[in-house]
Amino acid sequence: MDYVNGPGRNHLFVPGPVNIPDQVIRAMSRNNEDYRSPAIPALTKTLLEDVKKIFKTTSGTPFLIPTTGYLLSLSCIYTCSMLQHIHMHLFHCEIGASYSKAHIENGSAGTGAWESALTNTLSPGDRIVSFLIGQFSLLWIDQQQRLNFNVDVVESEWGRGADLDALAAKIAEDKAHTIKAICIVHNETATGVTNNLATVRKILDRYQHPALFLVDGVSSICALDFRMDEWGVDVALTGSQKALSLPTGIGIVCASGKALEASKTAKSVRVFFDWKDYLKFYKMGTYWPYTPSIQLLYGLRAALDLLFEEGLDNVIARHNRLATATRLAVEAWGLKNCTQKEEWYSDTVTAVVIPAYIDSAEIVRRAWKRYNLSLGLGLNKVAGKVFRIGHLGNLNELQLLGCLSGVEMVLKDVGYPVKLGSGVAAAAAYLQNTTPLIPSRI
Repeated sequence: MDYVNGPGRNHLFVPGPVNIPDQVIRAMSRNNEDYRSPAIPALTKTLLEDVKKIFKTTSGTPFLIPTTGYLLSLSCIYTCSMLQHIHMHLFHCEIGASYSKAHIENGSAGTGAWESALTNTLSPGDRIVSFLIGQFSLLWIDQQQRLNFNVDVVESEWGRGADLDALAAKIAEDKAHTIKAICIVHNETATGVTNNLATVRKILDRYQHPALFLVDGVSSICALDFRMDEWGVDVALTGSQKALSLPTGIGIVCASGKALEASKTAKSVRVFFDWKDYLKFYKMGTYWPYTPSIQLLYGLRAALDLLFEEGLDNVIARHNRLATATRLAVEAWGLKNCTQKEEWYSDTVTAVVIPAYIDSAEIVRRAWKRYNLSLGLGLNKVAGKVFRIGHLGNLNELQLLGCLSGVEMVLKDVGYPVKLGSGVAAAAAYLQNTTPLIPSRI
């Protein structure tokens, strides 16, 4: 029995984890299977080929990193030796509950993919340029520092994008090529900021700099325009719980040939995340060095099929449409977007700044307690100052309008003088003029 059960369905509008389509739920509703049987390698082969499409690469090598008991045993070892360093942010997802200090969970989604990208391509002491623009870029930088890399942090005000002028200056000065990697979060979900990856590649090319280009695409891939080959990204990563619309549990990493070559000499300690083990099993045709979640593999197959049926370009256009409608609603409410310039607007999450006399955490609490609506909390520097509306994954126009209606009621509840229906009307007018026919129903 769900002890927090409410009538109807929960309206999940955090920027991950997201709604899971019924087709994916049905695909995952199956018994365990022997992953060494012929069926699972055959399934895995198709998944690896099709996963490359969401990164828009033909030459990259993908890795599907599962959660298994092996990872849990490593966690126990690390806990014994490094307990003072354990943080509660072990998942690259939104946290809205309190946890026991002794309760440690492992999900090899975004955070595991981060570690895989770093430890397979770099050695302790290597210089990295990394951009701090919000909570999740902060957490990745924390991981980089704890893995003993020399992290050159370029910090921007929260709500602004990465300072690419500062990057250009650093790359121009680095004649000796001491910078080994550029690490950037494509879409910072804490502030709703999207960075321009094409410009990063142009800077590296302009100065003919050989630094690796590592990208966190956790809340962008399958929702925003992402072009691994065209932009010369060396390692890109995402998690199953974001725009893929799956449960948390799979970190998906894609590596360029240059990154694979770097992994041959990288001296960072790695075990569970070692690409070499995966590549060995790829050659054997069995694919899995560790036990995968059979249910998640079938779910991933269904999720990819849904994306390809809609068409990836149509998926990206849909996210832009829903994001634009959300921003129009925010404007109609008389509120501001945390993102300071239109060029940085995110199409997967909108962080809404509220007046100082209102605690944004109360908006999130009231939405959940009264209207069964889940919104994203403000995190760290913007805690209490913003709430976040996630609009990514398997989502349509009417679902979004229901969310916006709920937000209006909550704003009224907490004392903000919103005109009920104002944001919904602005969003609906835009959507009514821009929403195409569903392709499969034409």
